[in-house]
Amino acid sequence: MTETTLRSSSLPTRQIGVVVLPGFSLLAYACATEPLTVANRLEGRTLYRLTTFASVAGPVASASHQALMPQAVLGEVDAPLDLLLVCAPGPLSGSVPGPLLEWLRRLAGAGVLLGGVGGGTEVLARAGVLDGYRATLPWQRFDAFSEAFPRVRLSRQLFEIDRDRLSCGGGTAAMDMMMTWVGRQHGPRLAERISEHFVLERIRMGDEPQQVPLRSRLGHAPESLAEAVALMEANIEEPLTTHELAEHLGISRRQLERLFKKYLKAVPSRYYLDLRLQQARRLLRESEHPAGEIALQTGFSSAAHFSTAYRNHFGITPREERLS
Repeated sequence: MTETTLRSSSLPTRQIGVVVLPGFSLLAYACATEPLTVANRLEGRTLYRLTTFASVAGPVASASHQALMPQAVLGEVDAPLDLLLVCAPGPLSGSVPGPLLEWLRRLAGAGVLLGGVGGGTEVLARAGVLDGYRATLPWQRFDAFSEAFPRVRLSRQLFEIDRDRLSCGGGTAAMDMMMTWVGRQHGPRLAERISEHFVLERIRMGDEPQQVPLRSRLGHAPESLAEAVALMEANIEEPLTTHELAEHLGISRRQLERLFKKYLKAVPSRYYLDLRLQQARRLLRESEHPAGEIALQTGFSSAAHFSTAYRNHFGITPREERLS
């Protein structure tokens, strides 16, 4: 028996609560809870005991009109919780039940871990239990949330685990968040086994950005800007110059630069560099290729140039990235 297994077997069962509000995502709910169920099965004992709550008795309809029957009503179970997740639609439809907001405040005061899945992050923010914390939510709500809750440190990443608060971008991001959380308690190998159970290529890291569709970010931007970004993404290994991009699009270099500045708040060369470095980061984390080879694959002429650009962008060198 390994040291990690010994530590895991000595830990008490954690009590996990999940509050579902009408219109919640069944996918996000399953992604948040199934990793815990699978952890129990893989370890052969109950690491996590789940209780689903609703604000009123009876089934709760999901966004797809499928009904889920919670096991308890808010305030009906007094057993102490280790973690309470709130799974809600985003954007929230209507007001949040007052008893839920009061319960969240009491749990926060008692030091219970609180998490938001989908619109659940907004519920936590309305309760005032996210002030001063890093938190994220589905990308469609970034702007509205930032304006409504300026005291929350909004992140645009896949998920956030900041002290005793968890939040994610909804959907499958909930699975990455919960597998990471399980790994912190019972070791990375259990998290990897859960990932393998779901036939996942890997567990995505929390600091990966949410992949906001380009069309949504650009709004009513001209077609030529979307084409320019598509050209960049298709030419990572052999980057095109700004002049070559403009020629492909049939516009002047100055016109292209104006488009990038207006809609993406960056010059084309800087935006292109960011794309290449994000690809390099994925390769460092997901492949065994040497850093020098990754440098060439992402359009850098030398390992030294790559290392300098990487450190300037991410604050660590490629070597430190791979060791982290």
